[in-house]
Amino acid sequence: MFLSDNNKAKPVILGQALPQVTRPSQTGQNSETGSKTDTPVAQQPKSKDDNGAATIVSLRPMAAAAKMRIRHWGVFLSFLIIVVLPVFMVFFYLSVIAKDQYASTTGFTVRQEESTGATELLGGLASFTGTSVSSDTDMLYEFIQSQELVQLVNEDVGLIEHYSSEWPYDPVFALSDNATTEDLLNYWRRVVRISYDQSTGLIELRVLAFDREKAQQIAQAILSQSQNMINALNVSAREDAMRYAQADLVTALDRLKSAREALTSFRTRTQIVDPQADLQGRLGVMNNLQQKLAEALIDYDLLLGSTTSSDPRLSQVQRRIDVIRQRIAEERNTFTSNSTATGAVGTDYPSLIAEYESLVVDREYAEETYRAALSALDIARADASRQSRYLAAYIRPTVAQSSEFPQSGVLLGLTVLFLVLAWSIMALIYYSIRDRR
Repeated sequence: MFLSDNNKAKPVILGQALPQVTRPSQTGQNSETGSKTDTPVAQQPKSKDDNGAATIVSLRPMAAAAKMRIRHWGVFLSFLIIVVLPVFMVFFYLSVIAKDQYASTTGFTVRQEESTGATELLGGLASFTGTSVSSDTDMLYEFIQSQELVQLVNEDVGLIEHYSSEWPYDPVFALSDNATTEDLLNYWRRVVRISYDQSTGLIELRVLAFDREKAQQIAQAILSQSQNMINALNVSAREDAMRYAQADLVTALDRLKSAREALTSFRTRTQIVDPQADLQGRLGVMNNLQQKLAEALIDYDLLLGSTTSSDPRLSQVQRRIDVIRQRIAEERNTFTSNSTATGAVGTDYPSLIAEYESLVVDREYAEETYRAALSALDIARADASRQSRYLAAYIRPTVAQSSEFPQSGVLLGLTVLFLVLAWSIMALIYYSIRDRR
């Protein structure tokens, strides 16, 4: 092992004799300064070898006793100031100053009446008359947190008078007596806690107040104002449905009138009620002429075989044949001619039939639209006669039997946790900066 002598390390072999070294005793004088010292010095264990010489077995100097230094007192003092004192103040405030608060719980959701019958038979023509329940619940959730509801409830139950009754004795949990509407809205979000499940559409409220009856009264006021809002949505939806249905009916009626007027104008212009029926009649005339022509040709052949060419009957039959052929040609010409001199209607029959069919299609479509608009109006009137959506409360406003708020244990525990964390972080930062110097 090594021994330190005059700041130099020299090897020492166990069992080897060492020169005499003079060391100050516990109460002796310092060899260099001549002053007394209280520093304890470890006695060196000695042993004798075979020749009687003293040998040093080991050398382990004893450490001095630990003492509190200034930095230690500073850390301890910072712990008292940052952690202990604020925790004591919070504990004192929660146990002595803070007023008890009572909770009233209520739960509700928006329900929509399921309609069957005429709506399903018409293939959902009246689906535009209502909105989805999910969107209604979302609107109700935002309405509960709105300034409008806060003002309405304040007018009903006097929110400012109640929550400012403990001011300034409880400045943390009470409302200022000169609070503005914005201050009341911010405080409202502290005392009215909303739980909303979008998957099921359920809304649950917990209202805090300094009095159990007042908490229930506020919860009941929220429930009533929410019902009024849903009723207003019902009225608005009914009015919109009736207005849209009536507007659609007026549009369909105008379209039907226009289609029928166009068809009437066509019949007046062409003097044909039904071109297809007229065409069938003209084709019947053509068939009759073709039959008469065939009979005339047969008579002519019979006369030609039984008499001479100078027979006047032959010329008479020939004239009849020519007249029939001319009439057939003229009748055929009326199908494609635009001239009324030949008996045509001023338009060729293919264009005439195409125009007529277009007018008929427009009229049929207008009639179907009109019937659908009438059905939609009837459904809108039926829906307007009943409440399609309503507020269903599955938890009526409750009355608390004991005070559960403010939650002193939870608040105190969180205070201790965050203060200890903050103090620990600051202490670590201090020592990390100190070690880098």
